[in-house]
This record gives sequence, structure tokens and C-alpha cells, in this order.
Amino acid sequence: MQFGIGLPISAPATLLDWARRAEAGPFTTLGLLDRLVWDNPEPLVALAMIAGATSRVRVQTEVLIAPLRDSALLAKQAATLDVMSGGRLVLGLGVGGREDDHIASGTDLRTRGKRLDEQLEIMRRLWSGKSFNDDCGPIGPAPLRPEGPEILFGGFSPAAVDRVGRWGGGFLAAAAPSWAGGLFDTARKSWTTHGRTGSPRIVAQVNAALGAQHVIDDARASLGAYYEFSGRAEYMLGGILTTPDQIRTAITQFADLGADEVMFYCYGRDADQIDRLADAIS
Repeated sequence: MQFGIGLPISAPATLLDWARRAEAGPFTTLGLLDRLVWDNPEPLVALAMIAGATSRVRVQTEVLIAPLRDSALLAKQAATLDVMSGGRLVLGLGVGGREDDHIASGTDLRTRGKRLDEQLEIMRRLWSGKSFNDDCGPIGPAPLRPEGPEILFGGFSPAAVDRVGRWGGGFLAAAAPSWAGGLFDTARKSWTTHGRTGSPRIVAQVNAALGAQHVIDDARASLGAYYEFSGRAEYMLGGILTTPDQIRTAITQFADLGADEVMFYCYGRDADQIDRLADAIS
């Protein structure tokens, strides 16, 4: 079992400190959420800086809302970060569901799933060194592998989870252990249905806040504001892990379900949570 940290989106200026402290600990991955109409840092830009400040940990989008972006430019950005980080980029992809993001980007919320599939075809073609089309040549740089960076797919619908097998990659599940197991099984079924060898990498994501009450309150305020649009903010707040015992219980539950990695997403800005999480998982 590996462990990662989801970085707080409300404190961009502190993220390099978070990254260096996490790399000095037992963590394997640093993740970052994506929104357009919000005050979060743009993930590819922020993770490029984090990759430059570290040498070991993976840098992971959780998840990048690909349909908001131009396909060729996204392919170039991802390949650049993949090469310059020494292959440490993990491209977590999803379609998003917030109408304002699509309004701001000029994209269609209703066709976002179809657009992601089209983008994956374009990106995989470009990463393999092929031309963009008959009138336009290849777009580099070439990533370290012909298939491009490692890809994880996030989402809950059958079509979203089926991309794991259809396109090859892994699954990122932002779900409690009580219902993550069914999503894991669906991802594995997709993998075998599409004739993939081996097995997909399964990554679980849970929200955590370890520390004094002000740390927990800070996390709750940030998480609640982020999910207010959904009408499910109280449900999300109820799932925050706030004690070392809860952290260890979640690890055991996800291990029993066959997860390869657990990402502890921190909405609270106190970087000392890194040390508290390290103590809890050791």
C-alpha cells in the first residue's frame, strides 16, 4: 500500500513547502484538484513547480477536467511535464460537472463525456509521434513512453469507470470504503472486458484533517465552500477523517478492497498535517 497527499487548494503560496515536507516523509504522490471558476491554482502549472522542487514523489491531477481544455495543447503540456519530471506525472482525468466551468471555457457541459473520449484519442495519437491530421504534423515533445503519461480516470457513472479498460490506465475513486468496493470491481471488470493484461492501478481518495480544532474547522470551511454547489456539502463534511484511528481504519478497509494507494486530501492549510499523517500511517 502506498500513500499520497492531496494538497490544499486554498493556499497556493505554501504548496512548495508542503511538497518538500511530504517528499521527506513516507508519501509517494502529491495530488491537486482542478476547477476553472474557483480560486484554486491551475494544476498543471502548480504541479510543474512542485515537480521542480522535488525529485521522488509523483505529481498527480485529481482530476484534471480535460473537456475544458484544448486537446493538442493539453497533450503538449502533459508530455512536457512528463519529460521534465522524469516520468513522475500521473494524469488523473475526468469530465467535471459544474456548469460555470464550462461557461467560462466555452465548452458544452452536455457533451463533455464524448469530448473526453475524443481528446484521449487525439492525445494518444500525438504522444505516439503521429501527425495531428493530414494538414498538420506531429506535436512534441515526445513523452517518455509512446502511450504517454500514466492515466487515472475518476468518476462514478458506468461510462466513466469503463474508460479504465477502454483506454488503459487506472481508477481514482473519491469514495468511502463502504461503497468504493463496487467501483473498484467495475473498474477491474472493464479492464478484463477490454482484454487488458495485468490489472489497473486502483487509487482511493478520502478527505482528512488532523490537528487542533482550528485545523479541522479550516478544512471544513474550505471543503464546504467547494462542494456548496452540489447540495451535498454536509455529506462531504461528514466524511472527513479527523483522528489517527480513523486514518488507520480507512487504510485497512481500502487494503482489504485491494487498493494500491490511498490519497489523503487536505483542505486545511496547516502543513504540520504532513507529519501527523506520517505518524498515523507508520
